[in-house]
Amino acid sequence: MTALVRLRLDIGYDGTDFAGWASQPNQRTVQGVIEEALGRLMRLDPPPMLTVAGRTDAGVHARGQVAHVVLPVAAYQAVNGMARRLAGLLPPDVRIWKVAPAPEGFDARFSGLWRRYAYRVCDDPVGVDPLRRRDVLWHPRPLDLGRMNEASRLLVGEHDFASYCRKREGATTIRELQRFEWAREAPRVAVATVKADAFCHSMVRALVGAMLSVGDGRREVEWPSEVLAARVRDSAVNVAPAHGLTLEEIGYPEAADLALRAQQTRRVRTLNATAAAEPARPAVPDTP
Repeated sequence: MTALVRLRLDIGYDGTDFAGWASQPNQRTVQGVIEEALGRLMRLDPPPMLTVAGRTDAGVHARGQVAHVVLPVAAYQAVNGMARRLAGLLPPDVRIWKVAPAPEGFDARFSGLWRRYAYRVCDDPVGVDPLRRRDVLWHPRPLDLGRMNEASRLLVGEHDFASYCRKREGATTIRELQRFEWAREAPRVAVATVKADAFCHSMVRALVGAMLSVGDGRREVEWPSEVLAARVRDSAVNVAPAHGLTLEEIGYPEAADLALRAQQTRRVRTLNATAAAEPARPAVPDTP
């Protein structure tokens, strides 16, 4: 049997010109570009497949994406300076910062404890800095961050976020929102820090869209929590555009706890109850 090694890849990308992370026929995707480069470098056909910590939508960026790949040991050992060599094969809108053998039990997707995203918004009435137009949303109305933080705090904790997610058949929408706060990164640029154990489809952008309505005075501070309590997708919640969102960091437990964490994540989660062993999808990261 061929000896194999599991590698952890730390990745950054500008999502502007990608159709998201996940491979799609006839589309330029982050996964497809990296797998093609790995196949060329390792001389593997078909190229190896990546498992990612959290899939991102078209236009979403990343500084701290994590993936793993399983390769033949002989092929890996034959390549010196893998990250440096990949830099010569990858386009300038994708970088692999680090490649290293993963600890035993590591799974980029299931071992993660939390994901941290940032969403950046410019509320300058004349527009966003042209040099930041790819990663900052322009919102033409002034934003009151005090109101936005007050509303955001009401959503922190473990809840059913069905009101802020695109429902997938058989998938749970229960998540633990660990941090949701706003601050000024620059005089007219507000940044939301959003951290959770995992996110369901479009969750971060829907939360941001709700808070923008509070921040510019169109909605009351209590409105986002009222939407949450309804557990039904509300058409009044506008999903914020993808380009303001960046995956900043993913947290993992100590090496000794990686396998246990992956096992726990695969369980189906319910509110105020022990996870049940039933054939439904677990609370794993999805496109935020």
